[in-house]
Amino acid sequence: MITTGQKIAIQRTEKSRLPETDLQNIKFGRVFSDHMFVMDYVNGAWGAPKIVPFADLRMSPAALVLHYSQTIFEGLKAYRTADGHVNLFRPQMNIARMNRSATRMCMPTIPEDLFLEALVELVKLDQDWIPTGDEASLYIRPFMYATDEYIGVRPSEGYRFMIFTCPVRAYYNEAVNVKIETHYSRAFPGGTGEAKCGGNYAGGLYPAKMGQDQGFHQLIWTDGLTHQYIEESGTMNVFFNIDGTLVTPALDGTILRGVTRDSIIQIAKDEGIRVEERRVSVEEIVIAARNGRLISAFGAGTAATLAHIATIAHNDEVFKLPEMGERKLANRVGQVLDDIRRGRVTDKHGWVVPVV
Repeated sequence: MITTGQKIAIQRTEKSRLPETDLQNIKFGRVFSDHMFVMDYVNGAWGAPKIVPFADLRMSPAALVLHYSQTIFEGLKAYRTADGHVNLFRPQMNIARMNRSATRMCMPTIPEDLFLEALVELVKLDQDWIPTGDEASLYIRPFMYATDEYIGVRPSEGYRFMIFTCPVRAYYNEAVNVKIETHYSRAFPGGTGEAKCGGNYAGGLYPAKMGQDQGFHQLIWTDGLTHQYIEESGTMNVFFNIDGTLVTPALDGTILRGVTRDSIIQIAKDEGIRVEERRVSVEEIVIAARNGRLISAFGAGTAATLAHIATIAHNDEVFKLPEMGERKLANRVGQVLDDIRRGRVTDKHGWVVPVV
């Protein structure tokens, strides 16, 4: 059956996979909901938007995306509240960031109102896929890729924009061990570091795998020019509590403009915590860790939310940070963030977008 909302045609699946899915036992990113949003860009304009049953894609071997990586994506979540409603958290920031990525990757931008409507309608349709529990949510993956069948380096003329969702629980079930990377680089000034494009992540897989083989969950990336300054950690922005001040690297064009990062900074300021966005040298972190002034460190991102860092390795030194129960600043900021997303406290910043 096909119904039409304000702008989006909806084709419901004939048979949901939900009854066959155990939402209490799922691995992050492995289980997918019943529907997906699809919209094609052809002849210089976006075509008819639609929501259809989740299905595999058909693609030419000559599709530009497979050869030249003209693809971008986003990640955000929907949360079930205590009274049974469903909230999106700051989707406007993800929409704006994806359009910035599109511009950087020479791709068409997406109308913001239609983007938001697509998110709301898709989550509304598959809301029963949201698991129960404190760490549970519905992860939402918008993405766009080049569709032209052509072997030659140029921007595509055709694109497909899609959104699908998947029920998830915690990305990390424990505090993570990280290594400061001082050889390989994630981004350089003037490059695509702050764009959420596929190549940025593929390029980090090899050094990340090397770190995992050494027993680390993630890397802390340093600047590509000198490797003297901290940038971000794996798939997350990174924060350090130094003597009670929350310190994070400033946005300089090579660091992703994280939605969770921005939220944590604002919450910390609301809580009266001093926040510094600035250049953070590797030497500063190492000295603070040696002297016991590094009270805590954590990564922040949509998938991981707030991931406590247990140890930081640099060259031949490994610094063990205080236990999670002692991290009052990080725990407080993380709790307030979760309370806002799940509707347990007043959303004074207008971050939450109700779905149902």
